[in-house]
Amino acid sequence: MNDQAVSAVPGYLSDYETEYAADPRAAALKWFREARYGLFLHYGLYSLLGRHEWVQQREKIPVAEYAKLAGRFTAENFDAAGIVDLAAEAGMKYVNITTRHHDSFCLFDSAETDFKSTSSPAGRDLVGELAEACAARGLGLCLYYSHGRDWRHPHAPSNDEYKGARPEYDAPDPAYARGDDYDLGKYVEFMSRQITELLTGYGPIAAIWLDGIATPVSGDYSKFRCQELYDMIHSLQPQVLVSYKQGLLGTEDFFAPEHKVPGGEDGERSLGRIAQKPEAPVEICTTMINEPRSWGYQIEGQHLSADEVWEELRTARRAGANLLLNTGPKPDGSIDERDRPVLLEVGRRLKAEGFPE
Repeated sequence: MNDQAVSAVPGYLSDYETEYAADPRAAALKWFREARYGLFLHYGLYSLLGRHEWVQQREKIPVAEYAKLAGRFTAENFDAAGIVDLAAEAGMKYVNITTRHHDSFCLFDSAETDFKSTSSPAGRDLVGELAEACAARGLGLCLYYSHGRDWRHPHAPSNDEYKGARPEYDAPDPAYARGDDYDLGKYVEFMSRQITELLTGYGPIAAIWLDGIATPVSGDYSKFRCQELYDMIHSLQPQVLVSYKQGLLGTEDFFAPEHKVPGGEDGERSLGRIAQKPEAPVEICTTMINEPRSWGYQIEGQHLSADEVWEELRTARRAGANLLLNTGPKPDGSIDERDRPVLLEVGRRLKAEGFPE
């Protein structure tokens, strides 16, 4: 998609035209609450190994060695239209994809880096393809973006400043800036430019979904200038909703805890630092790959059954929350055959019975 201003009502908000004219973000919040159910896609270089999306950190793979995986990334069976059709048939109203995970590999054509799908053998902008497919089917497109962690960028959060931000290599990785050369501000600006690309090159976006919150809350999170980022996002596309997991500042549009809504009072539903807005929507994110729990493709593992997904939907609805259900596409980009029939069966049940209460 070419750069474009978002002036007309986005397709996924076509049933909210009156609300959109009065207040685009209020219209988007109403849509989000009523959408209830979305598809999450964790896809990237880690998918090629099939040993968890954190494989670079867990196995302490050096930056240069891990980067070689890009030479094997073909995505030959990544079918954006097929994925969106699957989501729609499964009863979902939006799709969220990892535009850039902690390893920093981008699934879009960013001018900020060559570490991206368009520079790999795939030669494709997968975010762009998914944006077009979502627009064609009237589904919302949400964009996951790793904010707190980056295991490649020279100036991303360091372990000296933030706990567990990077792999604990036995010797300092030469890719990382250190000492007086290290400047977190350069990384913050890099992220701002990339998110600007995502909001100006791919049509209307439903949400920017930030991840990696444990890093900023382990140190001085003010250095990340998050409110400035949120304001920039809303200035570029006023209907876009912003999430940062359980909530960092309390000004996020919705909150997206993993697997369940944490118990306790509102102030305890964050990571214990900042209270959430009690009126903000909640989206529970969980994954089909249940044991061992993984978001990226796992060669071995136990996956949720249709009955188990139904119970996840029931749990979310009883909490007044949406469910964002993840599948990790296989190395070639195809949907895992262990998940496709389950998603379709749940979709048939939703069509016949409606959402469980």
